[in-house]
This record gives sequence, structure tokens and C-alpha cells, in this order.
Amino acid sequence: MIELMVIFLVVGGLWLVGSLVGLVFKLTFGLIGGLFSLLAGALGIVISGLVMLLVLPVIALSLLPVLLPALLVFGLIWTIVHLARKPLATPVSR
Repeated sequence: MIELMVIFLVVGGLWLVGSLVGLVFKLTFGLIGGLFSLLAGALGIVISGLVMLLVLPVIALSLLPVLLPALLVFGLIWTIVHLARKPLATPVSR
């Protein structure tokens, strides 16, 4: 009976030591993986911003034929409103 208890204590102790080692490994690699994930995310944001700066003018030029009638209407309205304004009265200095 004592031998069986000693075997259970040794196996239980080894199990606790193994779980502690696993916890340390999991914590360490989790922190390192999280740090690499943050760095990769920041790098992805920078790269996607640069790509957007390069692609956005091409997209704007490709949408120009679709948006040209609306731009012309808005330009015509702006011109009419701008020409219809009366000039501001300048105060006469005495």
C-alpha cells in the first residue's frame, strides 16, 4: 500500500512539474507570439496605407467617366451661385 502511495506521489509530482513547465512555455510563446502579431499588424497597416496611396488615384481616374455628369452639374450650380452673389460693400474710410 505504501509503495502504491509513493508511486502516486511521484506520478502526481511529475505531472505538476510537467504542467508548470507547460504553463511557462505557453505563457512565454504566447507573449512572444502576441508581440510578433502586433508588429505584423502594424506593418500590415503601413503597407496597406502605402498601397492605398498608390491605388486610390487610379481608382479615382477610372471612376471619372461615371462621376463626370454629377461633377459638371455641381460645377454649374457653384458657378451660378458664385456669379449671383452681390459684392460685399466695402466700408468707406473717413
